Amino acid sequence: MPNSMTPLLDTIHNPADTRTLSEDQLRQLADELRAETIDAVAQTGGHLGAGLGVVELTVALHHVFDTPDDILIWDVGHQAYPHKILTGRRDRIRTLRQGGGLSGFTKRSESNYDPFGAAHSSTSISAALGFAVARDLDGRDNNVVAVIGDGAMSAGMAYEAMNNAGSLNTRLIVILNDNDMSIAPPVGAMSAYLSRLLSSRPYRGLRHFAKQLAQKMPEPLERTARRAEEYARGMITGGTLFEELGFFYVGPIDGHNLDHLLPILKNVKEARRTNPILVHVVTQKGKGYPPAEESVDKYHGVSRFDVVTGTQAKSKPNAPNYTNVFSDQLVREGERDEKIVAITAAMPSGTGLADFQKKFPDRCFDVGIAEQHGVTFAAGLAADGYRPFAAIYSTFLQRAYDQVVHDVAIQKLPVRFAIDRAGLVGADGSTHAGSFDITYLATLPNFVVMAAADEAELTRMVATAARIDDGPSAFRYPRGEGEGVDISLPAVPLEIGKGRVLREGNIVAILSFGSRLGESIKAAEELTAKGFSTTVADARFCKPLDVDLVCNLARDHDVLLTIEEGSIGGFAAHVLQCLERQELLQDGAKVRTMMLPDLFIDHDAPKKMHAAAGLNAPDIVATALSALGRAETVEEPKLA
Repeated sequence: MPNSMTPLLDTIHNPADTRTLSEDQLRQLADELRAETIDAVAQTGGHLGAGLGVVELTVALHHVFDTPDDILIWDVGHQAYPHKILTGRRDRIRTLRQGGGLSGFTKRSESNYDPFGAAHSSTSISAALGFAVARDLDGRDNNVVAVIGDGAMSAGMAYEAMNNAGSLNTRLIVILNDNDMSIAPPVGAMSAYLSRLLSSRPYRGLRHFAKQLAQKMPEPLERTARRAEEYARGMITGGTLFEELGFFYVGPIDGHNLDHLLPILKNVKEARRTNPILVHVVTQKGKGYPPAEESVDKYHGVSRFDVVTGTQAKSKPNAPNYTNVFSDQLVREGERDEKIVAITAAMPSGTGLADFQKKFPDRCFDVGIAEQHGVTFAAGLAADGYRPFAAIYSTFLQRAYDQVVHDVAIQKLPVRFAIDRAGLVGADGSTHAGSFDITYLATLPNFVVMAAADEAELTRMVATAARIDDGPSAFRYPRGEGEGVDISLPAVPLEIGKGRVLREGNIVAILSFGSRLGESIKAAEELTAKGFSTTVADARFCKPLDVDLVCNLARDHDVLLTIEEGSIGGFAAHVLQCLERQELLQDGAKVRTMMLPDLFIDHDAPKKMHAAAGLNAPDIVATALSALGRAETVEEPKLA
């Protein structure tokens, strides 16, 4: 997309084009790339700050390394927009996160410059090591580079990968993009000089010679010499931890200074080391765009915005946001019970715990990107008499499933899981969709599993979970605003394992679990208008299931429909098993189940995703009519 404001960028069609440019031209390219990224995200919304922080690094990496033959893996992918612009996707960059458009993350099916898909943190080093070992086994000679942020380095998986990489002695380059806290702050030209020196062949040769010399000394002297060399490097670079993990440490260096970046990356590329290298690059999130630099979150995730002012377009909500409703009720519970504590894995704002943290700073814990640790930490608190709420997105809780089973469920510890982003999530697509939590939690003994149909129900479920002291519990709720219902306070806890009937009929029964209740009521109104009297019930609980309610609905209606915003094997499976055990299926009860289709649904507007998944009111009506023999077929969901 030619633009008079970006004359040099207009000539770049792929990374190979950057390799013909001078260093002065690369600086101009970086400036234009930053401007293009800002302009694109202003139109689409998305993750801005992370991308702005790595503009120079992106240019340098593609200039120095021979991508895509050299493998470049971005951790998480929040920072990948400049990378997408340079790798032949500029003409589509204003389709970011839109239906049918570019993914907001790296995606293998999108480009051969995206060798590994990402969206969750801390996977890049493990994947890169896999590529490096595959290269070695094949006898190839390409480079493998992983770029990982300091936040992602808080996850244990990153250290597991580094530990493994260090023991394998394979050639691998890790770029630590440090955009928040410096392990050892850079000190300008001298730091850059030392880093260049440390990554250069002469220094590495001298160091190797010193080690060989030390090895020929008597044992006590050898030990002293080796220790002196290690301490000297540790004092100069701050790299002792990485060295102990088997990495050759280079840094820290200024990630916005191409005079520093380019020679060091060239040195690292040319190094024929058998052990991995870690390059510590210090950057500023939101760099080059004052509104982002000055904001608290550095414009991490933004809606559409005005480029000049930075003002974001915010639609006026029609109803309270589910996350805020959870937050408000948890604060109330915290005021009532001093044993209530809250845990988040690096998402205090996203999970609604910021207010609880402000009110009870000593009772709120951010464990970093460490869901496994967070769950077991909560289990320890529960085992010693506290009432922990672990607020974790559905898709991130997947990362701690072993801990949920082994450390919580088996021991019947009363950890309360507040599961945000349940169901489809719009622009973040399949990587962030909460599709599986009903299935993976309700399969576990000792669990109470709830789903909120509206914000009033969510408030009551928080109150219910706070009072469950004999085992683990979970309640799920969707992203975005609620249904606009009145919330009665104080919240009255629910009777465990009991659903509710909202309207009564005698031909069709719709049993909803969670967020599709509103669409179920719309469908019931249409069915009743067509002459098919319809009951609507809210299950509230998948486990323990309301057996009496399920059986009565099956016995007293011509057809029973279940609907849930979750995967196969979830709520419907529990209902069917219940009916089979009660021998109602043998009696000819007509049951139809509606859930998410058995595939990963790409990003789009939430309404369109629900339509594509076949979970809206017209789909419920069509399914009911088909079961009654009043329609020949039900249209299959149309999914791109």
